[in-house]
Amino acid sequence: MDAQRQTIERLYQAFARLDAAAMGDCYAPDASFDDEVFSLRGRREVQGMWTMLCEATRRNAPGDWRLEWSGVQADGANGQAHWEAWYRFSATGRLVHNRIDASFRFAPDGRIAVHRDRFDFWRWSRQALGAPGLLLGWTPLLRRKVRAQAGANLRRHLDRSAP
Repeated sequence: MDAQRQTIERLYQAFARLDAAAMGDCYAPDASFDDEVFSLRGRREVQGMWTMLCEATRRNAPGDWRLEWSGVQADGANGQAHWEAWYRFSATGRLVHNRIDASFRFAPDGRIAVHRDRFDFWRWSRQALGAPGLLLGWTPLLRRKVRAQAGANLRRHLDRSAP
């Protein structure tokens, strides 16, 4: 198995254990991460997001957490995978099953330089938010609100963990 594919496998193995530190080791210092909620630059922000999410899962409902991944491929410069997460959304206590397609670009040392996750935001918001997600999850308004709240939560988390 090549180094890039091993990096993807290590990332999801660590995530399954809720080990954000090991996840952070998979990213290059200047890595970027984007999905429907976050747009992050630098390993500090990326690892901060994973730490925040892992801590919330361990704190709120570790028994509801499950992660599966498949279709891991890498050709040296690029990679991809599909992953599914089952968890309890901390803001509402609602159970979520999210299906995500990930694409990766790698740094020369085999670590992740660019990570892009794609998922159906409306599907996610219906599960995570209930009626507001059902009614407004397809709108840019709700997406902006969720992004703003997640960004504020991440900033507070990073401020608390700053050296």
